Amino acid sequence: MKDVFARLGSEFLCTIVFLVIYLAAEEVILATSVAIAGAIGQVIYTRIKGQTLGYMSWASLALVIVLGGATLLTHDPRFVLAKPAIGHVAIGLIMLKRGWMLRYMPDIVTQTIPEYVTSAGYAWAALCFVLAAGTVAVASTGDMKLWALYVSVVLIGAKLVAFAIQYVAFRVLVTSRIRAAARA
Repeated sequence: MKDVFARLGSEFLCTIVFLVIYLAAEEVILATSVAIAGAIGQVIYTRIKGQTLGYMSWASLALVIVLGGATLLTHDPRFVLAKPAIGHVAIGLIMLKRGWMLRYMPDIVTQTIPEYVTSAGYAWAALCFVLAAGTVAVASTGDMKLWALYVSVVLIGAKLVAFAIQYVAFRVLVTSRIRAAARA
């Protein structure tokens, strides 16, 4: 679990740095410049450590450079603000693969309620698409404070709530199926 949080922190480091600098200085160009430099530095550091970068890491770097560059050239923050939406759409598309979640679940879940796990995988994809649409809507306003609130509270909060609902639902369903099997 610690590895998962470390990976998530690494993936969202540029967004976190951008957000912190913007909130501290209220300067989009500075925040964007530091985020781009941070993304490049992160890739260089990973390569120096001898680690390989996955497709999503390279895609994220490209998005930071392209959208950040567009923001720097136009002085329009909406480009860089749209980056989380593109990431959510990409992840949502990956989550449309049938059964993708099964490999992440404990054996008791995959053996007891595999059909619910598959349905939950599609629900996660739908959540990503909804969050992406919300990100685009908020980014299109150009309101940095609204975007900061949305990215730091809504995006994270929605995923935490979805995870909690899934955990409780899976626990109830597995327990119910095991008890029903014991009675039969």
